[in-house]
Amino acid sequence: MGSLPRAELQAMVAEATVDAYGDDEQLTGLYTMIDEHLAVPFTTQVLGVEVTVRKVDLRDDIVAICHRGRERQAIGILELPLPDPPPEGAEWIAAYRHWTKG
Repeated sequence: MGSLPRAELQAMVAEATVDAYGDDEQLTGLYTMIDEHLAVPFTTQVLGVEVTVRKVDLRDDIVAICHRGRERQAIGILELPLPDPPPEGAEWIAAYRHWTKG
């Protein structure tokens, strides 16, 4: 995924947080966009091990729920290495990263 222009990222954040008051509601708006647009499941490598991302979840932060066999692990979505090419909707992760730096 190539990097998106700053103006496009800002527009995406504005779309996700249009009716949000405060950081918690903005986080929920961004989570909703990632949940709705990120194509799951997809596979990626975490510390050299192939895992399957089956869903995202909102905890204290937005996390990817990664599966390998019977094991599951929540990994912060901003810490998750994306495959090449990234799954459809990964641009919303970039918008979330932009928001966290704002």
